[in-house]
Amino acid sequence: MMTTELKTNPFESEAFVYIRHLDADELQSLLPPNAVGQINDPDELFVVLSADGVRLAVVEGRDAAVAAALANDLKPLSVH
Repeated sequence: MMTTELKTNPFESEAFVYIRHLDADELQSLLPPNAVGQINDPDELFVVLSADGVRLAVVEGRDAAVAAALANDLKPLSVH
């Protein structure tokens, strides 16, 4: 489920989102300390970002991140 509304119209041809791996340091800054222990595999978290850099979702697994984007009619791009 996407957690933030987009400023970009998802039906426009340029409705891209970026998907990238979430590193451990960034994860610590995003979540409260007690939440990190509840994640099954923190090494497999990916963040979905709007084209303007707004964090839309944090998802476990790259495939799940891509599926979340596609389910919201967005075009996912990977960032390395």
